[in-house]
Amino acid sequence: MQMTLQVLGAAKEVTGSCHLLTVADAQVLLDCGLIQGGKADELRNHQPFPFSPQAITAVVLSHAHIDHSGRLPYLVKSGFNGPIYTQRATAELCKIMLRDAAMLQERDAERANKKRVKKGLSLVEPLFTQQDVDQVLALFVVLDYGDSIEIAPYIQICLRDAGHILGSAIVEMSLGDSQCRKKVVFSGDLGRAGMPILDDPYRVQSADLVLMESTYGNRLHRSWEQTLFELKSIFARTIREGRGNILIPAFSVGRAQELLYLFHLYAKEWDLSRWRICLDSPMAIKATQIYVNNYGLMDEDFKRFTRLSPGEHPLLSNVEFIDSTAASMELNEINKGLIIIAGSGMCNGGRIRCHLAHNLWRAEADIIICGFQALGTPGRLLVDGAETLTIHGQSVATKAKVHTVGGLSAHADQAELLSWYREFESKPPLILVHGEAEAQQTLLRALNAQKDKAPQHAVIAESGDCLDLSCLPQMVWLPSPQC
Repeated sequence: MQMTLQVLGAAKEVTGSCHLLTVADAQVLLDCGLIQGGKADELRNHQPFPFSPQAITAVVLSHAHIDHSGRLPYLVKSGFNGPIYTQRATAELCKIMLRDAAMLQERDAERANKKRVKKGLSLVEPLFTQQDVDQVLALFVVLDYGDSIEIAPYIQICLRDAGHILGSAIVEMSLGDSQCRKKVVFSGDLGRAGMPILDDPYRVQSADLVLMESTYGNRLHRSWEQTLFELKSIFARTIREGRGNILIPAFSVGRAQELLYLFHLYAKEWDLSRWRICLDSPMAIKATQIYVNNYGLMDEDFKRFTRLSPGEHPLLSNVEFIDSTAASMELNEINKGLIIIAGSGMCNGGRIRCHLAHNLWRAEADIIICGFQALGTPGRLLVDGAETLTIHGQSVATKAKVHTVGGLSAHADQAELLSWYREFESKPPLILVHGEAEAQQTLLRALNAQKDKAPQHAVIAESGDCLDLSCLPQMVWLPSPQC
């Protein structure tokens, strides 16, 4: 029986997660994510898929972040019409995230076409539209953590809590028949132990192959205690020196809710009553309501805190939701006293761009970067010390104080990735995906440093790599046409 796994995305890069699993006559995609970064990276999203979308039996989606889900509408537009299996909360989040992504695609195409008309060029189509998103939403088959289901002959899956964002899942797959059965585990994006709101990542103990993310494979995050002290220090310094606004570019799903929770927990200690805290993101506002509605997926600390404060939900207590464009623009008339949480998390779109245009050049302003910034994004430029940033076609000087608070990351760091992998009893073969080359090489060295804990085999995936699963634990690579 043919059993292969081909890496088609997030190979030596963080975005664009996509892997093709073939078992007998079934072809299943693990994720179908958008490639993010600079303009050249984003143009790659328009390239045809390296497989026939009509031939795909099903999709298994690990979580709602756009770099894992964002090409699903293009997949449907290209002919896919099968089921999309995912955790229940992920399906809810995709309703808002994919619709927002479609709006951006349509808007970008409209802007480009205005310029193309003036130059006498042919018009371009958006990568996908709202109609394509509606077709995606109709294909979702929702699962709860721990549900085990056969999604195709010889393919059974079970989702486990990855602790990354609400609904994020580790995918356990049992493949083949009694003659040849293999267990493959796809980590999706792994969260961190001890972080607020969500449970810790589930520890899987057995596998014949592990496909693992490696975003922070070369980094150790600051401890939670150090991170809280760092945030407290930023707020205290700003108050002490009479500084201006604090801008926090944040992912609308996960990071925004985590910040709201912290601002509730530490309102008195951080003297936050002095601030007007604004969540300026319609998508983050909708996502926050989904978090509120999925109380059962929260960790015990969150539930205990909520029970002790009935009628005062920790995600809703001391924040002002800024929904309309007019209300968002009014914030730009205020020079101090605001904490603005806005998307996008990498500063490459959304309302944070306008707030940066009005505050980045102010020496008294502060920018808190608290999530991964892909190569080529404005957020990465700020982290790397760019002296200017181009916003809406204008060069804006970077005079504000830029803080990188890595301890708020929702991704496991090197130590946490090592710990999660080492829970596997037989140290199965390992493929590293979803990471930049340097991070992956560093992680690979750390994995192999202790011989008694090292994987039987470990490799960094190249785009197009195709593994013959029937030969595991030996890693036998096939030419791409055989996948």
